[in-house]
Amino acid sequence: MQEWFESVAASFERAFITGDRWKIYLAGLGITVEVSFFAAILGLLIGTLLAFMKMSVGKDGRRTPWSIIANIYIDIIRGTPVVLQLLIMYFIVFTFSRNAVMIAIITFGINSGAYVAEIVRAGVLAVDKGQTEAGRSLGLSQAQTMLYIVIPQAVKNILPPMGNEFIILLKETAIVGYVGLTDLTRAANQVSSRTYEPFMPLIGAAIIYFSMIKVLTILLGKLERKLRASDNR
Repeated sequence: MQEWFESVAASFERAFITGDRWKIYLAGLGITVEVSFFAAILGLLIGTLLAFMKMSVGKDGRRTPWSIIANIYIDIIRGTPVVLQLLIMYFIVFTFSRNAVMIAIITFGINSGAYVAEIVRAGVLAVDKGQTEAGRSLGLSQAQTMLYIVIPQAVKNILPPMGNEFIILLKETAIVGYVGLTDLTRAANQVSSRTYEPFMPLIGAAIIYFSMIKVLTILLGKLERKLRASDNR
């Protein structure tokens, strides 16, 4: 047993300590967080816009061209793998640029936007229609009713699934190595190729991912409990 612990300790030292290899993981973690954070913001902006485009209707009650465009966008993005979207953006759309971080942020933002759109739309539709009717009866316009009455109530329905979407986005960024970015996953692979020991680098990266997602999950749980508590008042 002692020999096993000594072997694990030696493997850990080679994977993280020798040659300051922990810095490789730290740099990779920085790329992972940077891409995830800014892609989440972009996805929120795109998704919110798409949600209202999809819900738009004409005076005759029919779908507007904006609604059709939003539906097509969402269908295409949700119907194709994100890794394929990343490769298309890198090798076809942005052939003039090799700023892989920017390309990854745009790709994941566009991808996340399609899912955020459905989250926002579901959150808005979950608000009782009587709230809209009450706002209109008070003399508010459609836009004012949406802004001051519907959206504040919809936020409570939107926030929890939005947190889950960010967790999914954080894990999906593990594929950015396809376009040359050294994120946390690729950092582990690089260390593995140098030490010829895949176990410790990959397990270490998995633990880092798990720790980040666990913290986010705990924070989301607290947020949901606060939202439920405010509903029960």
